[in-house]
Amino acid sequence: MKSLKTKLLPLAASIALCFGAASAQAATFDLETAGVPEIQAAVDSGALTYEKLVKLYLARIQAYDHQGPGLNAVITVNPKALQTARALDAERKAKGLRSPLMGIPVLAKDNYDTADMPTSGGDFLLADSVPYADAPTIKQLRDAGAIILAKVNMDEFAHGGVGFSSRGGQTRNPHDPRRIPNGSSAGTGAGLAAWYAPLGLGSDTGGSIRGPSSANGIVGIKPTNGLVTRTGIMPCVLSFDTGGPMARTVYDAALELGFLTGVDPKDPLTRTSAGLFYKDYTQFLKKDALRGVRLGVIRDFKGSDPEVDRVFEAALAELKAQGAVLVDDLHFPGAALQARTTVMEPMRAEVKDNYHDYLATLRPGFPRSIAEIADRGIKLTASAHGYVPHPSVFKRFKTLSQAVPLTSLSYTSAKLHGMAAVQGAVLGLMDDKQVDALVYPTRPTVPALIDPNTPNIVDRPSPPSLSSIANVTQFPDVIVPAGVTADTRMPVTIDFFGPAFSEPKLVAYAYAYEQATHHRVSPSTTPALPGERFDY
Repeated sequence: MKSLKTKLLPLAASIALCFGAASAQAATFDLETAGVPEIQAAVDSGALTYEKLVKLYLARIQAYDHQGPGLNAVITVNPKALQTARALDAERKAKGLRSPLMGIPVLAKDNYDTADMPTSGGDFLLADSVPYADAPTIKQLRDAGAIILAKVNMDEFAHGGVGFSSRGGQTRNPHDPRRIPNGSSAGTGAGLAAWYAPLGLGSDTGGSIRGPSSANGIVGIKPTNGLVTRTGIMPCVLSFDTGGPMARTVYDAALELGFLTGVDPKDPLTRTSAGLFYKDYTQFLKKDALRGVRLGVIRDFKGSDPEVDRVFEAALAELKAQGAVLVDDLHFPGAALQARTTVMEPMRAEVKDNYHDYLATLRPGFPRSIAEIADRGIKLTASAHGYVPHPSVFKRFKTLSQAVPLTSLSYTSAKLHGMAAVQGAVLGLMDDKQVDALVYPTRPTVPALIDPNTPNIVDRPSPPSLSSIANVTQFPDVIVPAGVTADTRMPVTIDFFGPAFSEPKLVAYAYAYEQATHHRVSPSTTPALPGERFDY
């Protein structure tokens, strides 16, 4: 493991010293803009407690999730969140700061196993399924002192991309509740934009961290596959799956990432990260990190939305002003652009076996195959017990239950040769143009309006997107806000995309851009509540 700080205590102590020095001066705490350092500084001064912090976030959920704009992002609020916060307050008073994440609330996508709350993947059939143990990523966050504040909505079984599930219904975009929040990490994206918490967890198979980060105007990191264990995260296509951090600032996302990494004996892919992962990615964050960096500007899908194009052009000018060297008018090779069809589709055959293995870990009484899920789910034809019909996802599962076996030529060709071909195409482009990273709009169009027929659409047209390239290559992708459109006032984000395990460079570029521009905007539908801002 490469790390300048291999243990949490020295890092925590240094942060405590910084916070202690800052607390000697007058300051203003503002929940809307507060990241992890600002929260810990306020707690260190005595002006804030973790209990009060949790109460502030719970008040926002109460005000805006089922009232006000009705974001419908939260599935389960942790009933022990306040109790945990009080215990952490007592611990900090007695022993000091356990880690920088001590007392920090986290929104967890509902496909992360939590031993104290159900993990349903958004599905009504698993609404009462409480796993035997936390996912390793959840355990690592809790060991650091973080509070899992809530489990949040997602596209059912991570299939869909619009934020709809039979258990949670439709999550709405806080910037415009008429629009989708993208998916499948919809609740995490919408909840963070509405500042229900400073940190969140998403998962990504074909863009499920990046789409919601873009649609909701927040920061997201799709890590190199193998950097973060997949154990305890409900699967989709394991060859492409990864968990990852979502946050309101690059610093917070980079901080969270370090607490998710490590080699997991139960996930063989994490062995590829041995000697390449860090426990502290904040050490790479420098405001001048863009100076002299060669960025390849990807122009695929230009012209899809004039306003997204305008924001992207402004972002390029800002990158250049920070000293970046732009290598413009690049396009992904055909092998990469066609990856969704030629590689991802054949490899969806994994879904059947991946779910068979995951469902076998559940307590008795729950489905054991996607065929059983499909058959039972199709029978839900009217709303009942708060659950809503979602025939499209169950019909897709019925088809996937009959997919070709993993020994088929189509699957093995995609797995053994297709993925390598796309990796080679991307690396060949970067080598040929001698660029350090590639940059492009996360999504070339703004999020669509919510379609009331969503539950019934089996073959939903895929919007233009480059997201699948990162999954097929297994390369990292870091997303940061770049502005808003003038017509719809929707956020636009840009991606910094690079080779495997280039997270230190990518988060540095994103941080330098963020600090120079500060483009994140708060949704008008979820304004500040009383008590969220105070001087100390």
